[in-house]
Amino acid sequence: MRPGRAVRLQCPLDGTRMPPRPLSATGRVFAAVAFIEAFTWAGLLVGMGLKYGTQTTELGVWLFGRLHGVAFLLYIVVSLFAWIRLRWPLWAVLVAVLAAIPPLTTIPVEMWFRRRGLLSARHD
Repeated sequence: MRPGRAVRLQCPLDGTRMPPRPLSATGRVFAAVAFIEAFTWAGLLVGMGLKYGTQTTELGVWLFGRLHGVAFLLYIVVSLFAWIRLRWPLWAVLVAVLAAIPPLTTIPVEMWFRRRGLLSARHD
């Protein structure tokens, strides 16, 4: 099996599809940090709407700007760690890192990586 390929498990007796492999510890950390990064992006967007749209408060930008900065850096570090630990192909780490730039993109990327088996423990 090539790294990064989806694992299609089927029951040898009746051919029904079996559940996917469980996430590795690194895969669970990646999934959690991807969610946190997206959540802080959403908070920052709401804060920007309050600051520039309604001009009511700067608190959202002040708070979520800081939180998102930390979450963004943490997501990059965790993506690079997962690349090494889970032996992702180069394209996967590039997609993961680039997903941190547009708002809310880390969640669909995490879901796609999960379906492809990239967040599961490697069995070589």
